[in-house]
Amino acid sequence: MADLSQQEWAEQLSNDNNAFILDVRTEQEIEEGYIPNATNIDIYKGQGFLDELEKLDKSKNYYLYCRSGNRSGQACAIMNSMGFENAYNLEGGFMNWDGEVAE
Repeated sequence: MADLSQQEWAEQLSNDNNAFILDVRTEQEIEEGYIPNATNIDIYKGQGFLDELEKLDKSKNYYLYCRSGNRSGQACAIMNSMGFENAYNLEGGFMNWDGEVAE
């Protein structure tokens, strides 16, 4: 797992042909906007979250975010323990995101 600054995360993501953006926020938070092309799996769903992670391709590079960077950091650690080798956390989370936002 790696914590990446906003700039590092965006640059690495834009140059990654094997990227998968994962939003671990709640549905209510997503209504405030989201990063385009992100897939949402709410970390608060507990076992449901783990079940959804099991369905993902472990060969992809995962770029995770939440509101502040805390939950996505936890999700990266969980993914690493499940055998995902490349999970990158957006430091500061969505509330500091200054890139493109979908509504």
